[in-house]
Amino acid sequence: MPETQRMPEPRQAALPPAVPLRPGAWRTVAAAMFACGWGGNQFTPLLLMYRRLGGYSTLSVDAFLGAYVVGLVPGLLLAGPLSDRRGRRPVLVAGAVASAAASLVLCFGGQSAWPIYAGRLITGFAVGIAMSVGSSWVKELSSGTDGGLAARRAALCQTAGFGLGAGVAGVLAQWGPWPMVSPYAVHLLLTAAIPVLLLRVPETRPPLAHATGRPARRLLTALVDDLRVPAPARRRFRLVVLPMAPWVFGVAGLAYAVMPQLVGFRVGDWGLAYATGLAVLTLGAGAAVQPVARWLHGEMKTGEVKTGEMKPCEVKTGETNTDERGNGGTGTRTGRAPVAAMAVMLLGAALCAANAVLLSPWLAAVTAATLGAGYGLAVVSGLLEIQRMAGPDDLAGLTGVYYMLAYAGFLLPTVLAGLSSWLSYPLMLAAVAAAALVCLGLVVTGARVTEPAAPAR
Repeated sequence: MPETQRMPEPRQAALPPAVPLRPGAWRTVAAAMFACGWGGNQFTPLLLMYRRLGGYSTLSVDAFLGAYVVGLVPGLLLAGPLSDRRGRRPVLVAGAVASAAASLVLCFGGQSAWPIYAGRLITGFAVGIAMSVGSSWVKELSSGTDGGLAARRAALCQTAGFGLGAGVAGVLAQWGPWPMVSPYAVHLLLTAAIPVLLLRVPETRPPLAHATGRPARRLLTALVDDLRVPAPARRRFRLVVLPMAPWVFGVAGLAYAVMPQLVGFRVGDWGLAYATGLAVLTLGAGAAVQPVARWLHGEMKTGEVKTGEMKPCEVKTGETNTDERGNGGTGTRTGRAPVAAMAVMLLGAALCAANAVLLSPWLAAVTAATLGAGYGLAVVSGLLEIQRMAGPDDLAGLTGVYYMLAYAGFLLPTVLAGLSSWLSYPLMLAAVAAAALVCLGLVVTGARVTEPAAPAR
């Protein structure tokens, strides 16, 4: 029988005074996440455009994606803990402004590599803020709903922004005027009003009184502390979240950065439209399966799931969790979501390796849908895991850590492009599929020997 793991209450500080929440307040934050996601992914289907019109090499355009990931790191790791202590609103407003500024830079910098690197760096920073701070703010504003719905709201808005941003940008670049300008101009118009609208959203994390006037060193120490996984959850984090997280955007990168380049010669002048279609298909499939991830995670219907309110309990795999009051928990299905996500991503990686040999545009579409489904399952199940691990004062910080690990996978296309001078894509993608198999084994093992505690109601 798998071992029993005792999960004591995670660290947490006193909650700030309650703020009045009006119904639907989370929608404005979701709109900001949508707009920042739009700006983050509008560049992806334009990779072929930059190769053809700008004359950049495959390695260069994949490096543009790498600059985006570099910008994400400070946005994910610093913005979340900062908002835990200084408030959600000012940090997310800054993220929305940065997203618009990035599109402004890209509008006028298409003829030179350095402005593109700068624009993508700022874009990554803005998306990092939106994902860490926005996800946490949506969770806190979704009062009266279970944690699964709040996580799905955040993931769905971000995914919708990714998908529609890629779709509109690709269409404009293929058939619209000024292909290197018009996609970014649309995003500027979309984002213009977001910072002002955010000023009307209730603040759920007002600045901590003891944080005012804190010396820089003590504040930095406090921010680092907010990035630490609570001790009771570290084993599950290492065995379940860590092996799965890099595949979230790793498989997305395979679907709409690697596949279009491999089969682009088969579609001729329709290459840009085809790349756009793969990006939209990937993210559309990801959005469609997100309710399945919530069901697999087994969120409860009998009461609200509140972040940071876990009680000491004993959990055994295959049994229903029971808290101190004898209420049923989520133990029957909580391990299924990460396992299912990793299994679907493994299938997609295997199809990707097969198509590196066959080079079929139709199989690439099937592969993109499969990889997108794995992405959708993984991003929601990972958020649910993090929301159960975090206390109220480190929710945004740990969300940022999760997304940083997830976005590390977005470097995969750049790594493959760099190695392509020495190794063939069929060989490299077969190795990627083998790595996914190893990670699936780790997640299965972790789900068997650990379980998250049932939150109090």
